[in-house]
Amino acid sequence: MSTYKNLIGKDVNFLTSDPDNEQAEGQIWYNSTSTVFKNIIASAAWSSGGNLITGTGLMAGAGTQTAALGFGGYVGPGTPNVVNTTLEYNGSGWALGGNLVAARSGMGGTGTQTAALGFGGSTTIPRSPGEIASSEEYNGTAWTEGNNLNDALVGVGGLGSQTAAVAFGGGTPDTNATEHYDGTSWTNVPGTLTSARRYLQGCGTQTAGLTAGGSGTSSNLYNGTSWTAGADMNTSRPNTGAVSGIQTSALMSGGGSGGTPVSGKTEEYDGTSWSEVADMAVNRYSSAGANGGTTSASVAFGGFLGGSSYTTSTEEWNKTGSVITAGAWASGGNLNTARMSMASSGIQTAALAAGGNGGPPFNSNASEEYNGSSWTEGNNLNTGRRNIAGTGTQTASLAFGGQSPETAKTEEYDGTSWSEQNDMPATGYQMAGAGTQTAGLGFGGYKPGSPNGNNVTYEYDGTNWTAGGSLSTGRRDLGGFGIQTAAVACGGQNGSALTATEEYGGTSWTSGGALNTAIFSLAAAGADQTGIAFGGQVGTSAVVSTEEYDGTNWVTSISMGTARLNLGGTGTVSSGLAFGGAGYSNATEEFTGATSALNIKTITTS
Repeated sequence: MSTYKNLIGKDVNFLTSDPDNEQAEGQIWYNSTSTVFKNIIASAAWSSGGNLITGTGLMAGAGTQTAALGFGGYVGPGTPNVVNTTLEYNGSGWALGGNLVAARSGMGGTGTQTAALGFGGSTTIPRSPGEIASSEEYNGTAWTEGNNLNDALVGVGGLGSQTAAVAFGGGTPDTNATEHYDGTSWTNVPGTLTSARRYLQGCGTQTAGLTAGGSGTSSNLYNGTSWTAGADMNTSRPNTGAVSGIQTSALMSGGGSGGTPVSGKTEEYDGTSWSEVADMAVNRYSSAGANGGTTSASVAFGGFLGGSSYTTSTEEWNKTGSVITAGAWASGGNLNTARMSMASSGIQTAALAAGGNGGPPFNSNASEEYNGSSWTEGNNLNTGRRNIAGTGTQTASLAFGGQSPETAKTEEYDGTSWSEQNDMPATGYQMAGAGTQTAGLGFGGYKPGSPNGNNVTYEYDGTNWTAGGSLSTGRRDLGGFGIQTAAVACGGQNGSALTATEEYGGTSWTSGGALNTAIFSLAAAGADQTGIAFGGQVGTSAVVSTEEYDGTNWVTSISMGTARLNLGGTGTVSSGLAFGGAGYSNATEEFTGATSALNIKTITTS
């Protein structure tokens, strides 16, 4: 009789606790603490990633799941609708990279995030007469022009590397031609696709490539010289979705257009045949992906939903022994007093909201505590006011400044009552706060007589305020988080909306990574110099956007459920809280960052 080790190659181990890594996949062990046999089960599924900054279709893609690149594309009606934007993905969210030299959509792309290649495309919508032949190389920072394709092509497919690429298909009119790139020049080669087509994508290398879609269910294989017909997919995809992997192990997701239903169908290729696997959450076509991804870890982003809608959705494909739970915003209990422009402090399960604009009363003195599910009214502020700043915890909070009219008043909360303390050195409102009740920080705010924001910083020691180092860029309606010796100021306005981020080290402010979108009237949360910024105003509109800061760069994250500005916010980068907002909202949303846990199953006889 064969043993489990003879069949599988692993022993059945005797353990006092479950293993904590995926190397245990396929292994059976006996947990002596819980007195059961267990194993780890692998699964494959799509989960939500950080949203694109703008809904975009007909982008080109390159890279891998944790270092992807999206560039160019079409953002819908309006001017400019064909863009030169480049976006970089770190496995969590998107950040702006260097712009393409030429804005275009429907281009081919391949390579890595730090060595990518983009070629062809169209500078106009409709695509004709804007087809171009130019190609560009990306070094991780900037694009430079290279030598042109031999033909101007839109909807051209690409695969390979920056120095050994293949361009194939495209139009108009549709072609089956193939070109090779050697890092300097493009050369026409004899190999032709089995049929002329455009809007197709590919993966693999210059000598072992694969393309799928662009016309019905067909796929083609390339050996560096000629194309041959591969196995048919199960779902027709005239405009393909994202393709990733290698010639013998590839993944196709999304697709369709026109009279063909938009699809979220995903298929996996094993070198012989295509098999349907888990569907995407968002049906889409003309999407892009990291063609250097694998059948175990890939990413797809953007695309067209049909009608006139382009999506910001990013989805990650994972085949793993872990259960990945995507980050998300979820509804919480409503405030008892709907309002905006209030002071915020605490954490997601123990938050405090004080003051604000309740419209009327325009200068509210209401104070409420949140326990992770509902808000309870507490004792009121001594001075009702709006555009007030706050920091600290639910039982040791600090509220300062505001309009009632404009004031320098400071109050402390002990978990029961508010008490007046020494004033700030000067009046201020639309400020941001960070730190604790005994080591607080207030910065920015409105500058009287000017639309420009103030650059002041005040430090609080539990008794008195003193001046700290000035912000480099004066601003109001900004976001802030952190502690007195490691704080962040982000966004806001000084007559114009800002992307600028500054970091405070306890003495002075220095420049940090810029937000991806110029935004003001936002909320922010974080326990140190890592945090999230959410909501706010872009142009004349409230937004749902969320960005995460890692201490160096901002990347996009999961969008809120409700667009709002002048909202309250507190918490951490993994556990945030948003409440209230303009229009006198009482809505609350809770943010939970993405998590991963091993998919451990108990073995039973049933």
